[in-house]
Amino acid sequence: MKKVSFLLVSFLIIFSNPGYSQIGGTKGYQFLEQPISARIAALGGNVAAINDNDLNIGFVNPSLINAGMDHSLALNYINFFTGTNYSSVQYANTFRKAGSFMGTLQYMDYGKIDYADDNGNLGGTFGAYDMAITVGWGRQLDSLFSVGAAAKLIYSSYESYNSFGIAIDVAGTYQSKSGWTMSIVARSIGMQLTTYRPGVTRDPLPFDLQYTVSKRLEHVPFRFSLIYDHIEKWDLTYTDPANPSDGYDPITGEPKYKTGFAKFGDQFLRHIIIGTELYIGKNLILRGGYNYRRRQEMKVDDKMAMVGFSWGFGVRIYKFRINYSRVTYSLAGSPNYFTIAFNLDSFAKK
Repeated sequence: MKKVSFLLVSFLIIFSNPGYSQIGGTKGYQFLEQPISARIAALGGNVAAINDNDLNIGFVNPSLINAGMDHSLALNYINFFTGTNYSSVQYANTFRKAGSFMGTLQYMDYGKIDYADDNGNLGGTFGAYDMAITVGWGRQLDSLFSVGAAAKLIYSSYESYNSFGIAIDVAGTYQSKSGWTMSIVARSIGMQLTTYRPGVTRDPLPFDLQYTVSKRLEHVPFRFSLIYDHIEKWDLTYTDPANPSDGYDPITGEPKYKTGFAKFGDQFLRHIIIGTELYIGKNLILRGGYNYRRRQEMKVDDKMAMVGFSWGFGVRIYKFRINYSRVTYSLAGSPNYFTIAFNLDSFAKK
């Protein structure tokens, strides 16, 4: 039973990102790569250069933590597959001389997992979870530039196997007078301090260097955002022997792989994430996103469906901002993302 339970725990450690781990498996704490909120998930990726006092945007891009977030609170919940649940809470406060700060608690619970012996006989259950505590800081340098950083304490527990790590994020943002917002973000710079088992090599963290840009059009109620992620690594291709990149030769049946410009285009697009927002009045926003790499890695060729696409909406009701989104990772299912945010000062008696 110990042998089988260890194999189950090892599987969790390798594939701890429940929806999106095709280029993973070699990184630790991959839950850090998951979109934390409904809005970010709807836009297709993990970061956005949108400066509108959204705490969740400030979490993934600390250079956008600002005074407009002061005394704001955000709650996020995602129900993943097979009993996995991901939740987070954030709060921001601003100090005039020091800048704006934000605290975040993330918790991903993988539910109860069955013990089993070599013959498949069940014998109880064990739990598994990941969590992180983050303190972020942002400061406006002048009317055009802002900077930010965040420090994370990371803890992971799978049955009796535990690990602890630390990481930082750093970011800088430029906001042009013509309405463009551009950011460079380096995420998860750090290390695993303790491993799940003594004597094994430390897992690297899921480092990601991203460039992101957005603009809200002046005469149309529309915003677009574009992300180029993993600047530090050109080839993000996941090679699946059972699913060659260019199919099979119809005569010989041999696998075919993209070459030349087709290969270059495929590798380039794996870095690109596109998001859009359509503003309908003051209280309703429709959102959509497309993640090419997710589609290529999670698709089933004869049933492409909506893999790689995401959609959602945001509404303002009374003093609350409520967001919902749905992301298609595979034909197995689509997680639902929920966010509710509000400013505590809005409830104060005047």
